[in-house]
Order: sequence, then C-alpha cells, then structure tokens
Amino acid sequence: MIIIRGLNKIKRPIKKAIVAIGIFDGVHIGHRRIIEELLRRSRKIGGKATVLTFDPHPLKVIHPKVPPPRLISLEHRLRLIKEIGADIAIVANFTEALSRYSPDGFIKRILVGRIGAKAVIVGNGFSFGRGRSGDTSYLKKICRKFGFDLAVIQPVTLRGKVVSSTRIRSLILKGKLHQAAAMLGRPVSILGTVTTGSGLAGRVLGYPTANIDPHHEALPPSGVYVVRTRIGRRWYGGILNIGFRPTFTKGKVVDPRIEVHLFGFRKHIYGKDLEISFKRRIRSERAFSSEKGLIQQIRKDEVKAKKILAL
Repeated sequence: MIIIRGLNKIKRPIKKAIVAIGIFDGVHIGHRRIIEELLRRSRKIGGKATVLTFDPHPLKVIHPKVPPPRLISLEHRLRLIKEIGADIAIVANFTEALSRYSPDGFIKRILVGRIGAKAVIVGNGFSFGRGRSGDTSYLKKICRKFGFDLAVIQPVTLRGKVVSSTRIRSLILKGKLHQAAAMLGRPVSILGTVTTGSGLAGRVLGYPTANIDPHHEALPPSGVYVVRTRIGRRWYGGILNIGFRPTFTKGKVVDPRIEVHLFGFRKHIYGKDLEISFKRRIRSERAFSSEKGLIQQIRKDEVKAKKILAL
C-alpha cells in the first residue's frame, strides 16, 4: 500500500480513484464494511482503492481543550488498513485552514480536484466542511454535479448496539476484551515501540522483558495478560504486565509501565514496533514480599499462558 502523508504530496489526480473517507479509529467491523465496499467497487472498474483519513483527529483541532481520546495510533490504523487490502492511504493533516473549507470547496478542490475521486464511500454518520455543514444528504444531492458516484454504508450493529470507536474504547478500559474484540473483528491489540528499561526483570528475575511505549493507544486495566506478539512476520507467545511493579516500587508513586516477556525470544529489539494482541487477563498485579515469591508466580503465569496459547 502506498502511503501519502499530506494532500500537498499529491502531484496529480489519481487515475480511477475510488475513495473511502473517514477517521477509521480502531478499524472496527463498521469501518471494514466501508473499506470492503471500496475494494469491491475498485476491483469492478480496475481502479485504485484509496482511503482518505485525517490526523490529528478533527475534534482535536476544532475543540482543542477537550481532544477526543483515540483508540489506536495513526501507524496502527495504517497497518490495519493495509492488511484489508487498500491500494493507497492518504493522510490529510487536519488543520484550522482545512476545517474552514465549505463542503463545495472541499469536494471541488480536494476530493475531485486534487485526488480525482470517481466514486466516494462513506459511513452514514459522515460529515465534513465548515461547521460540519456537509453530510450524506448533501453528498447525495451534489455528487452528480461533481461527477462521482456515492455509496453510503449503514452502521453495523452487534447485539443491538451500534459499533463505534467510542464504545470499543470504553469496553477495553473496563477490561471487557471479548466484547471489544467482537466489535473490532479481531483481538484487541496495540502497536507499541520498544524502549529502554531498568533491566530488573531480566537481571534479577531471569525473565527479560521489553518495555513498551503504546503511543496513547487504549489499554485494558492493570494486570497480567496472555498475549501474542508480532515481530516482523513471526508471532511469539508471551505474558504482559500493565501496572506499577509494586514489588520493586514499594508504594512509591510511579507512572504505569507495560512490559512483555516473549517465550523463546532473546534478541535485542530496542526501537522496533511490536504488535501485541491480547488473549486473556490471568491475574491482577500485586506486591510480593520477596523477589523469590514474584519469580514463583511468574513461573506459574508462564505455565498457564502456554496452556492458553497451546504451546
């Protein structure tokens, strides 16, 4: 998939561009339905399946004092869009100037003029233009005027509830991973970068861990989780801890940390991005009276995790 970062990087209209527009935070089953329709229409005419997304989130620019918390990072979003099969992803830098475009101006100058859209696919709740004055009803009225076809995809419901990024994020924060995964259409996961840590887990406990920066992605509650982690093209089983390491911090106020121990993996991976998929929470984080007690518990966690992963 070709990634174009910035509308100004598009030098000429894309030939036979079929365009899906949205934030696509989380790339859940509702988003997937939009992108799958994009792929279907693109293949039908031999066009380019193009996803137009925005960063930062428009509401972060329009209402900077109350920016919306995100479900996943931009890079995670792009990786998932690529896996579905899009040909091109355009990341438009959402600015105050862009927010002031009229609906007609956005369509004429950007959607048709710069991108060259021949067909547009959006969700039913899509809105755009200054003051969100453009919506799907408006698009239906003017699509012929600007020479593109339009498909509006209805919301996806699951057990009577509309699937949304906000609802999924709430489920993850509450630790309801199974329900969140059903709405995502995949296991709950994060895309994080390996950072340097204290080395205590490997040096003292004999269980080397990778410290993860999750880039503000939504995380489940603190505790120990069974996970699968992708490094390059390979997946590794492991256990992950989200929390405050109470055995070592002894009650001190510290920032929460994410550490993952991968079974059978010993390479240095500082600076690499890891995709970590949550399988199950197996216990709460707790303080142990000694390092020996913690080591014994980690061994039990490892045995339990390997059974869950069928390793």
